[in-house]
Amino acid sequence: MTTRRCPRCQTTYAAPARFCVKDGSPLVEIAPESSETTTARRRALSLPPAHTPEELDHYGTLTGKILDHRYQVERRLGEGGMSYVYRASEVDTGRAVAVKILLPRLSRDPAAVERLRREATIATRFSHANVCPILRLGETADRMLYLVMPYLEGEPLSEHETRRGPYPLAEGIPLLVQVCHGLQHAHELQVIHRDLKPENVMLVPDPGVTEPGGFRAVVMDFGLAKERRAGPEVAKLTATGIVLGTPEFMSPEQIRGKPLDGRSDVYALGILAFELFTGQLPFTGKSAQDTMIARLKGSPLSLRELRGDLPAKLETVILRTLTLDPAGRYQSMAELAFAFESVLSTGVFTRLFRR
Repeated sequence: MTTRRCPRCQTTYAAPARFCVKDGSPLVEIAPESSETTTARRRALSLPPAHTPEELDHYGTLTGKILDHRYQVERRLGEGGMSYVYRASEVDTGRAVAVKILLPRLSRDPAAVERLRREATIATRFSHANVCPILRLGETADRMLYLVMPYLEGEPLSEHETRRGPYPLAEGIPLLVQVCHGLQHAHELQVIHRDLKPENVMLVPDPGVTEPGGFRAVVMDFGLAKERRAGPEVAKLTATGIVLGTPEFMSPEQIRGKPLDGRSDVYALGILAFELFTGQLPFTGKSAQDTMIARLKGSPLSLRELRGDLPAKLETVILRTLTLDPAGRYQSMAELAFAFESVLSTGVFTRLFRR
């Protein structure tokens, strides 16, 4: 598969993406890395050792096999820093599911495994159209950990943004409100996402959605991120193979390793909203470390300087989500949803919806 990279922020994308969703730069194609280059790059970034080739072969080639006597694995959907994701069907019922195979480094941390079990148990209680529940956390005889979720036929918001660019207000606001509703449901069950970003929001075509676009926004991957004290090594973003949060979307208190509550997700959703409408992040820097420091010391870019057609009311809402002190933000996702909805009640948006 052709890989392309943004020459400014170094974010990589798969073809056919042509522009960076963070800064709008045209992407350039990059040659596949050799194993030696990959190893050197990982060392330079101070990342933990990768899993062994034998583990990758085992975890990455499950297509056609039956997992744990329960799931017929059909095809691989994707992979990330801590998992492979497969489409599968339940052997007993034939129901389509998504199975996330967690890579071995996660199972080597007993505390992380216990925490994952606890949060997965809570996530089985999710019952909301805008949240993807965890159906099961399983472990095979050879200690392979896996999560089972409903299979959603859709596309991540990140890919949608990459293909079409910044959203019009009439489509973007309803999606944000849906995300708010899903996160409010999770927060009421004491589950904080901690890694909210466009890659973790699935857009599912739904004839029951009457808003422009016709997509149902479903928040994915609850409980898989973990906060950590950043300290002097703020650029080191992973430990023991667990995703700790995405630097561009982490709240100031998450960067500092402070205790988190739902207001941290409010902050992350503010960054997501800013990017949704402008194609850029509100805080910039030459590296992940720079962008995090900017959120601790700097001010966000002006929304309306990037897109003059956006109303001042929207900028006010997003600025409040990005307040450094959690006490200054919206105190719940329900409150933030109401604020986003109030943007649509202005005259300019009433005219947009009448067209």
